[in-house]
Amino acid sequence: MLKIRLKRIGKRGQPHYRIVVMESASPRSGKTVEEIGIYNPRTKPSTFEVDKEAAKKWLENGAKPTDTIAQYFVKIGLLKSLKRGSKKPSTEKKTEENK
Repeated sequence: MLKIRLKRIGKRGQPHYRIVVMESASPRSGKTVEEIGIYNPRTKPSTFEVDKEAAKKWLENGAKPTDTIAQYFVKIGLLKSLKRGSKKPSTEKKTEENK
């Protein structure tokens, strides 16, 4: 399965990231399918630049963004909202008072 995720680059203590499309099973700094943007958290405010057309293409083709990338995609308007999993029902036993 393809994921849109961050690939760390930069020296120790000076991280910046590339936004990439890659296999979910490959390591963080492994081989990428395509680089679609950059993210630099060290600038004030942090820099997040992405090729919107390429990101839309990959999302339509079934690539899943990680939680961090999904948050930024919502901010720039590529995703409408974060899709949260439904919470499991409570397993607490109901007592006479809670009925």
